[in-house]
Amino acid sequence: PPSQIPHRAKSQIPSSRHGRLRHRRRPQGEEVRGGAQAWRRPQEEGVARSVKAGLQFPVGRIGRFLKKGRYAQRVGMGAPVYLASVLEYLAAELLELAGNAAKDNKKARIIPRHLLLAIRNDQELGKLLAGITIAHGGVLPNINPLLLPKKTAEKEPKSPKKAAKSPKKA
Repeated sequence: PPSQIPHRAKSQIPSSRHGRLRHRRRPQGEEVRGGAQAWRRPQEEGVARSVKAGLQFPVGRIGRFLKKGRYAQRVGMGAPVYLASVLEYLAAELLELAGNAAKDNKKARIIPRHLLLAIRNDQELGKLLAGITIAHGGVLPNINPLLLPKKTAEKEPKSPKKAAKSPKKA
């Protein structure tokens, strides 16, 4: 019988962190959630900082890397947004030049060779990425002019004297 079931001790009744809520009756059909989520109101979904900034690169992840990298004691709110926008611009610039290089080679897919050609043919990107090596990138097509065969002046027609000395065969 229900009268024989002992009442729960006051310490066993779930309460909020501040001790104000002791017991909450659940309406019919409400889903049961465990832990601290059972006492929270459903929150509105947040908007990602990348979406707010209009970027494709992840602002939150870059902020986390800045914090974990210990580059400074504190990281401002604008730093990861600015860094994400700079990285996105560099990536877009490099991909555009590599796409043009792929198109010049009549290819539909960008390969490391196209990346290398894009970097080395652009003055600013070449200076930024001067010390890197791209695997399977190869080298720029270049032949030193000293190695090319010498161009002589127009060949002079042979003089008739030399032609006369050679015996004619009958």
